[in-house]
Amino acid sequence: MIYCVEDDRGIRELIVYTLQNTGYSALGLENGNELFTALRTALPELILLDIMMPGEDGIKVLKRLRTDASTKRIPVIMLTAKSTEYDKIIGLDSGADDYITKPFGMMELISRIKAVLRRIDDSKNNDNIEFVSGNVKLNTKAHNVTVDGITVELTLKEFELLYLLIKNAGAVLTRDMLLENIWGYNFDGETRTVDVHIRTLRSKLGSGGDIIQTVRGVGYRIGG
Repeated sequence: MIYCVEDDRGIRELIVYTLQNTGYSALGLENGNELFTALRTALPELILLDIMMPGEDGIKVLKRLRTDASTKRIPVIMLTAKSTEYDKIIGLDSGADDYITKPFGMMELISRIKAVLRRIDDSKNNDNIEFVSGNVKLNTKAHNVTVDGITVELTLKEFELLYLLIKNAGAVLTRDMLLENIWGYNFDGETRTVDVHIRTLRSKLGSGGDIIQTVRGVGYRIGG
């Protein structure tokens, strides 16, 4: 089930229609209140969330989702008419898994949804492998990260980013490589997205954040 939270009825109905005709179950919701009411009944596989909504906007709704234990791991794709880098960074910093700017094609949206859901399935099917770097431990099966034995709460994208870096410890991964592997597409060369996630990841890791090294002009690595 995919929830589409969009106050524009025409856009909402088009998205729901497209999802249903692409093999997905979908439910259209007009605002955050309707979303949280629906969440009390059933949790979706993914949420499409408009930013520009009357009342509680999408960013505030997203922050509520990320602070609730039952919804914090549900992937969220932000839908918005705003296209500035600042707005994208705010959405990504708040825990969005992807960001698509209106107007967008329905097939592009479906492609983004498939990419996010595919990564979740891949994560669930990982072997039970534990990676250790300094005081940071990452377990793929438990989808768990600890620093000095204390669990650190990461978004799906932050976990995937740390996993890719720590799995390739010693190798420098360029921003373009990280975009392609984590987001599943070029993202129009907006490598700032990677920098934002690295910044928040380091912050959340606290004393373990130093394991992520910046290779100026190239990308990032762990160790080496």
